[in-house]
Amino acid sequence: MNIKEVLAIQEPLLIKAMNYSNPEELPISVGVLPALWMKHPEEMTDIAKRHPRFFGTVSGGFDARAHFSGVYKAGDFTDEWGCVWSIAEEGVGGIVTGHPLRKREDILALKVPEKRDGHMPHGFLYLRLLDLRGFEEAMIDFAEECDELPILIDKVAEYNCAQMEIAVQTTAPILYLGDDLGMQNGLAIGPEKWRKYLKPVFTKIFSIARRAGLYVHMHTDGMVTEIIPDLFEAGAHMLNLQYRANGLDNLARICKGGYPLNLDLDRQLFPFASPDECRNHVFECVEALYLPSGGLGLSVELGPDVPIPNVEALLQAAEECRFYRQ
Repeated sequence: MNIKEVLAIQEPLLIKAMNYSNPEELPISVGVLPALWMKHPEEMTDIAKRHPRFFGTVSGGFDARAHFSGVYKAGDFTDEWGCVWSIAEEGVGGIVTGHPLRKREDILALKVPEKRDGHMPHGFLYLRLLDLRGFEEAMIDFAEECDELPILIDKVAEYNCAQMEIAVQTTAPILYLGDDLGMQNGLAIGPEKWRKYLKPVFTKIFSIARRAGLYVHMHTDGMVTEIIPDLFEAGAHMLNLQYRANGLDNLARICKGGYPLNLDLDRQLFPFASPDECRNHVFECVEALYLPSGGLGLSVELGPDVPIPNVEALLQAAEECRFYRQ
């Protein structure tokens, strides 16, 4: 699998979509969790060979384990902030089970990590706060607006800005960032406190990329319809948002023609639907959001619970939608 080949094809289309510059075809990206490759190695290798547009050149067998990063290896590891991660299933991302800042006074003693490699992991800001404090303690911090909260945010922001300054030197033309800001029915901290505490930090981080002439592609899970305009005001060029959490009608109403959207198709549907239902889902989304001028991309993420016939149906529908015209 050759990611560079795929990006060379997709990124010019994404940029045209972001700028409403009439992309020749719909930009479509496919992401596969390593666990799916491990579960169906022969079938997935055959599928990848039939869809080089999404996977690049695949020669011989593809060893998913050889491409693992640490975040997909079963077991526990501790990150640079002291958060302990637990991965229960090899090939699937884990969760933080050890939160180092159990008490608010721990925030005052926290040292910003010295690591400087330009890596901006998924969950670099908001989720980082939750990882450090634990969900319940972080929610109380935001609810009470304690004095320690802005101190913690400043420390995380300091680290992110230092990492961004390095990242922009080796990244072009699109910088891909991810931080899950929503839950199934909205923001846990609400839009007002998000704007007060986090929007200025996102603006500062995004501005580093924009000053370097990069496009900012921002992924976030959960329902975030209340802050879609804010994320663009902060400096995002395109958002990768979930179908189910935000609702297709809402996304069409808010985004179509104004806010470029790389739609994350319904991962909660893929394991349980029929192949025909998967196919219809792809076309439903394109028909609702497509404009000839652009503003739309599709993202297909496949986990180990997606049956192979559904993988086939989704990718075949994606191939057909590449040249969709109303």
